[in-house]
Amino acid sequence: MSKQYKITKERLDIIKNELTYLKTVREREVAEQIKVARSFGDLSENSEYDEAKNEQGRVFSRIAELENIVAHAVIIELEALDTNAVSVGCRVTVRDLSGGEDEVYTLVGSQEADPAEMRVSDESPFGKAMLGRTVGEKITLNVPAGKIEYEIVSIDK
Repeated sequence: MSKQYKITKERLDIIKNELTYLKTVREREVAEQIKVARSFGDLSENSEYDEAKNEQGRVFSRIAELENIVAHAVIIELEALDTNAVSVGCRVTVRDLSGGEDEVYTLVGSQEADPAEMRVSDESPFGKAMLGRTVGEKITLNVPAGKIEYEIVSIDK
């Protein structure tokens, strides 16, 4: 069974737009670069041709990756989220029990993770530890610096 990608409808639309751009515009641009580079002559010592072929490989690789994501996307329905337990799409407030500070994280699928924006993947150790937990539960994470303990303060949509 293929991996499923849990993403929001908005993120899926962004991925589809990128895929369309790569297939319609970027693929033609790279083909033109290859055509121009071929006209320079000897392909064995033609760095422009080598770079254009490498770029073509990158474009085709990204197209294949995006097609796989689109084919196996599972849309997160934010309106239907149950806030009794942590699930993908929830905004979770946790308290660091060693320092007492509250932090708010949004649990997302791997395609939308952005730690700088406090968007944590459900596949990360922190995300896995949070899944299915309820308000008041404590979570202990083993990190290189030792153990960190959190308490779930609230779960929102």
